[in-house]
Amino acid sequence: MDSMFAGKVALVTGGSSGIGRASALAFAAHGASVVVASRRAEESRETVRQVVADGGRAIFVQADVA
Repeated sequence: MDSMFAGKVALVTGGSSGIGRASALAFAAHGASVVVASRRAEESRETVRQVVADGGRAIFVQADVA
């Protein structure tokens, strides 16, 4: 795990799939703790599960940023 973002928190909106999920995983791979903010709970929890499985830290917050 790279530590470019160690000690930082990345807030990723739309982190339930696509570019948002890829961004969450990338931030975590570089050492950031990740907050996945999305309307879609089940898919977002999957993103959190993937981050944690790779050794990172993440939480899900249900939100609509529209």
